[in-house]
Formats: sequence, structure tokens, C-alpha cells
Amino acid sequence: MARAVTLIRSAALSGVAEYAYAATAPAESRLIFLAGACPLNEDGSTAAIGDYAGQAAKAVENLRIALTDSGATLQDVISTRVLVASAHREDLVTAWKVVRDSFADHDVPSTLMGVTVLGYTDQLVEIEAVAAVLD
Repeated sequence: MARAVTLIRSAALSGVAEYAYAATAPAESRLIFLAGACPLNEDGSTAAIGDYAGQAAKAVENLRIALTDSGATLQDVISTRVLVASAHREDLVTAWKVVRDSFADHDVPSTLMGVTVLGYTDQLVEIEAVAAVLD
């Protein structure tokens, strides 16, 4: 299957980042803008309360569902923003590792941010994404 997303790396930028610095999609691709994937169970309750890794895993699971319903997969994601409700770098890294591992070698451009609070009770992680597909 042909993919719309091309990841771009730059030899002039640090190789320490675990993601491509840019990505492109051709003009004929269909862009999919996903709402932030939250760590919510089907009944609306928050999953994995107090567990950054558990909430990141549930958010990725929900992101996959939204992508599938849109005709896409994680391999079609062109960028992400990972929001973590914490002022501690180790909490951000814990959530990031789960997200990063879920994308495997499709290391899309991403932003990891610590925020003060997220929208749902006991929510610690949220993942925004944009995808591109060729129909």
C-alpha cells in the first residue's frame, strides 16, 4: 500500500531526538485531523488512574480506533502532540516511551509538552495527531 507520509530527517540537526524533524504529504492526500486521544474507557471513565504509562497506552489504543474509523493507521500519522499533566520530566518521558514504542520505526515529528491540567477527571495524558492518506 502506498503511503502519503514522507518523514524528513536533517543531518544539520541533532540526532538525539527520537523522531523525524519534518514530514510531508502530497497534494492529492486526504488530511485527517484527530481530536486529542484521551485515556477514556468506553463507559467514559478514566483508565489507569495515576499511571502515566497506562494512560498513554489507552490513549494510543483510542487513537488507533479513531484512525481506523477514518481509514488510516498509525503509519499514516504525519505529526503528533503529546500532552502530559505533570511538571516532572520523568513523567513526560514515561508517557513518551509508550507513545514512541507504539509508532515503532514510523517516528513522526512530535511535540511533548507538560501541562498543568487536562480536561477529564484524573486524566494525565492526551495525544493529538494529524494523518494523511491516499484514497
